Amino acid sequence: MTEFKDGIIIINKPKNCTSHDIVYKIKKITGKKVGHTGTLDPLATGVLPILIGKGTLCSKYLIKHDKTYEVTLKLGETTTTLDAEGTITEKKEVLEEIYEKEYIKNKLKEFEGKQEQIPPIYSAIKVNGKKLYEYARKGQKVEIKPREIEIYKIELINTNKKENEIKFKVNCSKGTYIRSLCLDIAKSLNTVGYMKNLKRLQVGKFFIENSVELEENTINNVEKIKNNIITIEELFEKNPIIEVEEKRLKYFLNGVKITIKKSNGIYKVYSDNKFIGIGILENNLLKRDIII
Repeated sequence: MTEFKDGIIIINKPKNCTSHDIVYKIKKITGKKVGHTGTLDPLATGVLPILIGKGTLCSKYLIKHDKTYEVTLKLGETTTTLDAEGTITEKKEVLEEIYEKEYIKNKLKEFEGKQEQIPPIYSAIKVNGKKLYEYARKGQKVEIKPREIEIYKIELINTNKKENEIKFKVNCSKGTYIRSLCLDIAKSLNTVGYMKNLKRLQVGKFFIENSVELEENTINNVEKIKNNIITIEELFEKNPIIEVEEKRLKYFLNGVKITIKKSNGIYKVYSDNKFIGIGILENNLLKRDIII
């Protein structure tokens, strides 16, 4: 039976597949606990970090990562869900001058920086204990409060006048809704629009170039997963090291804080040159966090 290491694997999620589908498939193959650091819509493709085994304990270190997307914005129409899966609710003329590249580049540039964004009604954000999409499906109105996000960089890739589409790349903070961004960009261009395609290129330090595409063939997937897991030790490769002598190791493993005179921070913990796990050092006291 194949043994799988604990850690994280970067999946290139295909279209028309949910994040849960990927989690289920990998859980079935590995036989381990499996999770993710944030869903991608079924319509979206690209980087989906999947946590395996004790790698699921690392989620708190990964959920605040910035993200980079490649987006196709359809102009002249908008939908109930603000993406291609919804029903068209409005159509509006797209002026010809919109497709002047410098004009679009300047408009996109206006969205860089910190700002407040209203999440789409079809989202999983909870208001009064219910998810927004639950209100939407019942046709109920609910107040959606804006949230602060940041667009670090947004740049035009190309335009398609024939199809009324523009493609752009955006690097943004956690919590940014690209569907809402598409709507706002369309408004700034004096029309309406929706997100037609979305590809996630990056989550933190994980890039699409290093992602794995799962196949229908389970045997091939076994090898792909086995050979591409990033171990917990590798995940924290840039963190400093603390060596704990054997006589104090049992106390550390049992949850007892041990005295270490070093700067506060998150450390890789070793004993006899063997990786033990992750510890948090605060006020010269080291406590265990993740033990492999």
